Amino acid sequence: MADVDVARAVEDTRRWLERAVVGLNLCPFAKAVLVKQQVHFAASEAQDAAGVLEDFSRELDALVALPASDRDTTLLVLPRAFGDFLDFHDLAQRAERVVRKRGFEGVVQVASFHPRFVFAGAEEDDITNFTNRAPWPTLHLLREESIDRAVAAFPDASAIYEANMETLRGLGAEGWRALDVGARP
Repeated sequence: MADVDVARAVEDTRRWLERAVVGLNLCPFAKAVLVKQQVHFAASEAQDAAGVLEDFSRELDALVALPASDRDTTLLVLPRAFGDFLDFHDLAQRAERVVRKRGFEGVVQVASFHPRFVFAGAEEDDITNFTNRAPWPTLHLLREESIDRAVAAFPDASAIYEANMETLRGLGAEGWRALDVGARP
């Protein structure tokens, strides 16, 4: 993964956000921030946890330093590290600890997406896993206040999860492949 084109990985992630997340309405809140250009795409060139967490901290600081109207959310793409899902899951937990230690708990939340994401108890090829699959390992920094506004506008937010699973079951593996939202070689 060390020789991956970082700019291409960011483009892949943008394409995934546009075609899958917004296109399939997997997150009903994503379209507005994408259209308003409030989504910041960043990439870490780090190949280890220390480097990634340093880049994560820098993106965390940059997000909270700006008003939400300028930058509502950040997707930090990790094209050169954490191809293993379980290692990435551990990294995501470490990123959450960074948020707490830096005093941003209740301000920023971390979500994670991975090309090999598997829900606990699910088979690896279960299409519903693709609700959390991105072309590259990605840490998503979300403002808590934005989440609160979204939940207020969409009170049954828990229904999104079930709707997403049904959407993907209807789409199937062939339909997902047709979206062309994977990592490009």
